Amino acid sequence: MSISDISNLFCFLGGLGMFLYGMSIMADGMQKTAGSRMSSFLGMLTNNRLMAIALGALITAIIQSSGATTVMVVGFVSAGVLNLVQAVGVIMGANIGTTITAWIVSMSQLGDAFEIMKPSFYAPLVIGVGALLVVFGKSQRKHTIGEILIGLGLLFTGLDFMSGSISPYTDAPVFSQAFALLGGNPLLGMVIGALVTAVLQSSSASVGILQTLAMNGIVTTNAAIYITLGQNIGSCVTAMLSSAGGSRTAKRAAVIHLTFNIIGAVVFGVGGFLLFTVRPDIAMSNITAVQISIFHTIFNLVNTAIQFPLANQLVGLSGWIVKEKEGEELRPDEDAETVSTLRHLDERIFESPAFAVEIASLEVVHMGQITMDNVKRALDAVLTGSLEEIEDVYKIEKTINNMEKILTEYLIKVDNLSLTEKQKQVVNNLFYSVSDIERIGDHAENLAELANYMVSHHLSFSERGMEDLRSISRVVVKSYQYAIEARQHGNMDAVRKVRQYEDEVDNMEEEMREEHIERLSSGKCVPSAGVVFLDIITNLERVSDHAYNLAGYVKNEL
Repeated sequence: MSISDISNLFCFLGGLGMFLYGMSIMADGMQKTAGSRMSSFLGMLTNNRLMAIALGALITAIIQSSGATTVMVVGFVSAGVLNLVQAVGVIMGANIGTTITAWIVSMSQLGDAFEIMKPSFYAPLVIGVGALLVVFGKSQRKHTIGEILIGLGLLFTGLDFMSGSISPYTDAPVFSQAFALLGGNPLLGMVIGALVTAVLQSSSASVGILQTLAMNGIVTTNAAIYITLGQNIGSCVTAMLSSAGGSRTAKRAAVIHLTFNIIGAVVFGVGGFLLFTVRPDIAMSNITAVQISIFHTIFNLVNTAIQFPLANQLVGLSGWIVKEKEGEELRPDEDAETVSTLRHLDERIFESPAFAVEIASLEVVHMGQITMDNVKRALDAVLTGSLEEIEDVYKIEKTINNMEKILTEYLIKVDNLSLTEKQKQVVNNLFYSVSDIERIGDHAENLAELANYMVSHHLSFSERGMEDLRSISRVVVKSYQYAIEARQHGNMDAVRKVRQYEDEVDNMEEEMREEHIERLSSGKCVPSAGVVFLDIITNLERVSDHAYNLAGYVKNEL
């Protein structure tokens, strides 16, 4: 091997590195640009399979990876955010969306009218403009646009490097022999395509390499077709690996993706073999990068159209392949809510930081709702003296503490993802929100302890005292309910209502304290019961304070 050969090898590896890195940072920048719009997709994923396909294609076009989209789908299915029928639509759409990278790669070969699109012409300028925006841009938006431009420029520069390093060997017999072998053996061609994609963990990258070879006129049509079909199968490896430690439902989602692509590859592989047998001239002709893009797109569109009516059958087949196991019992230190939270906070969703932030927000709301129920339970215990309610409060408080720990650990991981400034602010506010909700849970426990004290010491309040507790409890509960609603829906009206109820609680607490002290002074109330009363309204006022904090975090985000 000569120095020239070694230099070309280094150029190819360097070009491949720039291509992969450029695709990665471009996708990262596009995700940041999408921001909260991506998180709103969750609410749009209904049983409308066409909508699911469209969203799957759009998300994949944004993050430039069908594998990443499918990994997220596995996470969503595992978390219970999507059902399997909805997942089928998103998976189909992901296969369509991944074709966008192939078209980006082939733009330089679309003809003389697109001469300006050639990497060697504008890639350096794009990188330069992107670098200027990153270095000198004042706003987050300019930085993000700069990242996208740098990624796009590196992607094309990498392609140029790879193409340049291969061009001296276009007449080498090894290439013609290799592609003749792959073209004559459909199964071998598919296996090679699948293996390369599995190693690179990206069908977009492996298709890009195939197109680079095609640009140099060394790829035969039949070999390209079989390799491309294999690349679609290989794109399933990422999701299959991701589902390995997941639930049965997560495994079924990954199996659906694999089954979908295998069926499509078999149908097109058989069709291609018959065509190339009849027309060997087509089989042995060279294929261009543009033609690979066209085939890649047609394959995914037609495959989706064929299997679109068979979504339920694909789900049923996945159930047959992934057998159901006997339900596992919870460990003694676990509870249903904790397990549910762990299931929803699936780290596969980290493939899209925007979705990860949204899921974290939903789980904070979930924790808030559980704490809300415990506050109501504690208030009921105070008013009725129910020992059963008191025990339930203690039990649920342990769940709330577990959820705080799980959510905090998850948010730390989310905070280390590639987030926009807006998303970082949301994550910081979620940290504070979890802490406030946990403190509300502590106050609920305090109320239960006070109720238990009253029962054990046979204490009771006067009718006026009971009426005061009922009235302030209603307002406190409303304040907290609207605080949770504000976080759940980003509702500014709810924020204003929390502020209104908080002022009302402060006034009520002050008036009740003064009136109760007067009753104590006049002997209308037992001193020991009077101390408990004051502790109860203090805890209620603190709950309202924390609700006010929760609403304030939401206000800062709007």
